[in-house]
Amino acid sequence: MPRKLLLLPPLSACSALRVPRARPAASPAMNAARTGYRVFSANSTAACTELAKRITERLGAELGKSVVYQETNGETRVEIKESVRGQDIFIIQTIPRDVNTAVMELLIMAYALKTACARNIIGVIPYFPYSKQSKMRKRGSIVCKLLASMLAKAGLTHIITMDLHQKEIQGFFSFPVDNLRASPFLLQYIQEEIPNYRNAVIVAKSPDAAKRAQSYAERLRLGLAVIHGEAQCTELDMDDGRHSPPMVKNATVHPGLELPLMMAKEKPPITVVGDVGGRIAIIVDDIIDDVESFVAAAEILKERGAYKIYVMATHGILSAEAPRLIEESPIDEVVVTNTVPHELQKLQCPKIKTVDISLILSEAIRRIHNGESMAYLFRNITVDD
Repeated sequence: MPRKLLLLPPLSACSALRVPRARPAASPAMNAARTGYRVFSANSTAACTELAKRITERLGAELGKSVVYQETNGETRVEIKESVRGQDIFIIQTIPRDVNTAVMELLIMAYALKTACARNIIGVIPYFPYSKQSKMRKRGSIVCKLLASMLAKAGLTHIITMDLHQKEIQGFFSFPVDNLRASPFLLQYIQEEIPNYRNAVIVAKSPDAAKRAQSYAERLRLGLAVIHGEAQCTELDMDDGRHSPPMVKNATVHPGLELPLMMAKEKPPITVVGDVGGRIAIIVDDIIDDVESFVAAAEILKERGAYKIYVMATHGILSAEAPRLIEESPIDEVVVTNTVPHELQKLQCPKIKTVDISLILSEAIRRIHNGESMAYLFRNITVDD
């Protein structure tokens, strides 16, 4: 019986025939590492890490291991002390008085995490710095847009912030921005901590803040008052630079160019639109930094018969002599959130009270990591809040 010959393919063909290897099953620890998240603080000072610790306690997580310090030559150095590969990383950065150092800490940490192959890098910046410089002023620049571009270049893929000074700032970013609101916490404080708040009136210290004050008044079913004719210049009064080049005496004008003469603005004497006599006055705003305008508003409200004056704001920067001025003013209480560390100012002025907003920040982190909707955090929130 003839034997059958087994014909083997050429060696080159055999090398192309490869049997796929079975991949080992991933351990639960490996899956957790790939889909986990870590929370880091971009500032190592005790005052700035306080909010980060509150958030991690609510999340049931530990603060990520990192070292942030300033070298002797003033340069910022960041060292990540654990693996972040394939994880969602949340960087919490509260802005102290040294704003520029805080910005560099955030940028360098974001870039370090990007280099370490983090999957997503989300910045949790309760008070976004340079938010007041979001419009063109004279021959300046829109610094807020510059900062947004720098954060994107450093590696951030998402930002969680609170009560941006201008809602339009979200358009400066090339990635998602969740602009949370502190109004539910401040409204709750009014209802629970201000005795006889039903006899209160919500006050806008300038027409610019009238929409925010109206939103508070409608939620609390209270009256509204607006202070008009403030002495200092507001942001809207500043020149925007579109009269460049500057006017020069004896300058030649095109004979056919006759523009209408624009009359200069002149503010009327300071007045209060609304009745505050025998009422509790609650002034609301988003930022309280230089307090001169708030003190002036409190004095005029006192003259008009308000017997107790509160100031409510999201971001209590309270720079310069703010604690001393508040202590010497007719203001009875200043209520701010802990988006900005102000423990030192509280020691100088017992009128300053703090509302904790770590609850909403921790819930935002949890929802973003799990891919859940953020709509619950914005329920009953309007554009003017």
